[in-house]
Amino acid sequence: MKKRSWLLALLLILVSPLAAACSVSTTSTAPEEKDSSIFLSLDGGASWREVDYMPTVSGRPESIANLNVNRLEMDPQDNLAVYLASFDEGLFYTYKATDGWRKVASLPRATVNDVKVDPKNKCIIYAAIANRLYRSNDCARNWSEAYVDNLPGVGVNSVVVDHYNPANIYIGTSRGEIVKSIDSGAHWRTIQRLDEGVNRLMTSPLDSRLIFVATEKNRIYSFRSNTVTNPADSADLEGNFLVSDWLDLNDILREYNLGQSFKGLLVSPKDGLIFLATEKLILRSADNGVSWEQLNLIPSEEAAVINALAVDPQDSNHIYYVTNTTFYSSSDGGATWATKKLPTKRAGRSLLIDFKDPSVIYLGTVKLK
Repeated sequence: MKKRSWLLALLLILVSPLAAACSVSTTSTAPEEKDSSIFLSLDGGASWREVDYMPTVSGRPESIANLNVNRLEMDPQDNLAVYLASFDEGLFYTYKATDGWRKVASLPRATVNDVKVDPKNKCIIYAAIANRLYRSNDCARNWSEAYVDNLPGVGVNSVVVDHYNPANIYIGTSRGEIVKSIDSGAHWRTIQRLDEGVNRLMTSPLDSRLIFVATEKNRIYSFRSNTVTNPADSADLEGNFLVSDWLDLNDILREYNLGQSFKGLLVSPKDGLIFLATEKLILRSADNGVSWEQLNLIPSEEAAVINALAVDPQDSNHIYYVTNTTFYSSSDGGATWATKKLPTKRAGRSLLIDFKDPSVIYLGTVKLK
C-alpha cells in the first residue's frame, strides 16, 4: 500500500510540469502593438520592428517613438541614409536605422514639409520649413536660408533637385508658384503660377526635364523644363528658365472621383509608369498622364482611406499602400491584394522602399486624433 502511494506521488510530480507546459503552449496571444513613430520591415511588410532608438552623448538612450512622421526620404546615393521629416519637431536622420536616429539641432523645431538630398553630393541637403527653404553643404551640420517668401503664412510645400543637373532646384508654394533656381538656390525665378497651392512636385526618374505637379485640390499638371542651364550666361536667361509643353491633365481625370485629398504621386524608375493616389483611389498611367486606369482596391471608394502609396523601384507590379489600420500589398500590379494589420495603434502616414533591396520597407506613423 505504501509502495503504491509512493508511485502515485511520483507520477503526479512527473506529470504536473508536462501539464503546465501543455497549458502554456495552447494559450494564444495577439502580437503586441507598439506605439512608435517608425517601423522597419526586412521582408516586404510581412513583419515589422520598431526602430525609434536615438543614442545620446550621455550614453542614456532616448527615443523618437512619440514623433508624428510627415515624410520619409532616402539619399539617392546611399540606401541606408534616411531622413525623417516630422510634424512640429524638426528633421531627423539615420545612416542605419537599427543604429539609431539623430536630430538636426541647427534647424527650427517645426514641421518639415519636405526634404531632398542632392543626387550627386550626399552632403548637400534641402529642407522646406514654413516659408523657407534651408540648405546644408556639410551633411546637416550647418544650414543657411536658400529661399524665404515675403509672407510668413505662405508655405514652401515641395522641393525637387534635378538629378541630371543638381544646380537646378524647383520649389512649389502654398500660394501656387513654381519657382526655379539654376545656381543651387542662390537666385530664384517664378516659372509658373497656379490658382491653388502646390502640394507636390515630382521629376521623372527617366527624364529630369519632365516635371509633374499635384495641387492641394488634386489637380495634376505636367511640363518640360530646361535642364541644360548656365547661370553665367545672362544672354540666355530666358532659355535657362524656359517652360514648354505645359499640360493640364485634369480633363482626363474628371471621369474619376479624385476628391479633395491628395496622398501621393510617383513615377516608376523601371518603366515610367505614373501612380496617383488620393484618399479614395489609386490611378496608373503608362503614357505620362494622357490616359489613366483605376486600380481595383478591396474596399469601395466610399470605404477606402488611403494615407500613403509606394511602388517597388525595381518592379512596378509590386504596389503598397497604408491606411489608419492596415498595410496592403500587391505583387500583380493591383489585380489582387494581401492585407496585414499594422503593428501599431497609430495610423500609417508614410512608406519608403529601399531602392537597392525592395524587401526593405520603412513605415512612418502619426497618432490618431
